Amino acid sequence: MPQLRNIAITIQELEPGEFHWVLLEAVEGLKDDVLPYQLLETSCEGYGSYAHAHVMGVASMRRLFGAQGPMAGVGPTLD
Repeated sequence: MPQLRNIAITIQELEPGEFHWVLLEAVEGLKDDVLPYQLLETSCEGYGSYAHAHVMGVASMRRLFGAQGPMAGVGPTLD
């Protein structure tokens, strides 16, 4: 069975009232109880609310990884 990738979504307000989604992937190297993440994808377009950016980020994850979710070997990679 393929392993599930550790993908996180966060929302950043780059300008007042302009929210962007960001997808991050955990990378090896747990240090001092800190799990490092690396940028995977980000929105080019800003959204008018945190909620709208979040919904669009989740929609992007579904497009990238499909119905099975972020399984190893599926979607974009950090390489």
